[in-house]
Amino acid sequence: MRDFVVKDITLAKEGRNRIEWARRQMPVLQLLRARYKAEEPLAGVKITACLHVTVETANLILTLRDGGAQIALTGSNPLSTQDDVAAALAADGVHVYAFRGENEQEYYACLDDALAHGPEIILDDGADTIARVHERAITGIIGACEETTTGVIRLRALSAAGKLKFPVIAVNDAETKMMFDNRYGTGQSTLHGIMNATNFLFAGKTVVVVGYGWCGRGVAMRARGLGSKVVVVEANPRKALEAHMDGYYVLPMKEAAKVGDLFITVTGDISAIRREHFELMKDGALIANAGHFNVEIDIPDLEALAVARNEAKAEVMEYLMEDGRRLYLLAEGRLVNLAAAFGHPPEVMDMSFANQALCVRYIVEQQGQLRNEVYTVPKELDEQVARLKLDALGIEVEELTAEQRKYLSSWDLGT
Repeated sequence: MRDFVVKDITLAKEGRNRIEWARRQMPVLQLLRARYKAEEPLAGVKITACLHVTVETANLILTLRDGGAQIALTGSNPLSTQDDVAAALAADGVHVYAFRGENEQEYYACLDDALAHGPEIILDDGADTIARVHERAITGIIGACEETTTGVIRLRALSAAGKLKFPVIAVNDAETKMMFDNRYGTGQSTLHGIMNATNFLFAGKTVVVVGYGWCGRGVAMRARGLGSKVVVVEANPRKALEAHMDGYYVLPMKEAAKVGDLFITVTGDISAIRREHFELMKDGALIANAGHFNVEIDIPDLEALAVARNEAKAEVMEYLMEDGRRLYLLAEGRLVNLAAAFGHPPEVMDMSFANQALCVRYIVEQQGQLRNEVYTVPKELDEQVARLKLDALGIEVEELTAEQRKYLSSWDLGT
């Protein structure tokens, strides 16, 4: 068993500085870290975390470690690891197995290294680790948390098939995660990644957002805020109607493909953009993905259509079509906000990772009481995160009177 696998341990000092910068912008997690350090509610608990190795994740890992946990961390995406952060954590004694640019074999080797520590709790982002545990029939897991929409979809399918071997809390579905991290975090960081990679001018351009969940809402909102004409492609009738009512154009992909200057996928599904769509795109169209896995853009179809390809610049691959059109794929079709930028701002991840920290403790305290199914975050934990965040921001909320509380809990008090 290797103690750690990182690209360059000498990057540790830079990583520590960046982790500390993010810590100052994560007040809720700071509060929980101090509380956990004093109480040690996770003493001796072994955790394997498969997450994006960023400065925000580092602060979650250090919070759990200060709570007494023994942690092994691996990256949940081959292009999302920040190598200086991985080095800093490794230098501080955390078992880290992650480096930017892993191939598929290296990715799973790192995941297996993290699992070799014999975890009792899994923190996952995309469900690859939980799937691996089930495939390998690894035992001893008392529960898990899942961070992202894609992973929750996979795990609900596993639960519906009656094959889930331990309880999982869908941290992604907490309101203080989904409504803020997914919307404001993904919205801002996706556009940041695209601008970093291309210096794209959003004003006056047509941006096609494929998928209108919370992440799609955030991307569409931010693109419109920068002056773009936004087209939404959505298969769900209710979400499509919502996009229309929100003031966006709503088109099927075959029509949107003809008009888009920039395409951004946020669906959680495969082949949202595929051969018949590439064939309709205008010369110079940019194609990016903000969903967890690199399957939303059908890259094999794009490569099959191209007569040549060329790396135009870092994170931008140019594909030359037979008719002379050029299409540009960003960040290999992987998460553009993490592959070409820093990911979500720490202020947003503060709430997401506070949910993670609280849910890990909840799993430990409820051991043996939870069924093997996917749970939502307990409402009291979700509201606790919201209140702590408001306190940190110096925002006061209204308090209901006893009479108001009675009215809301009664059936006989009407007009």
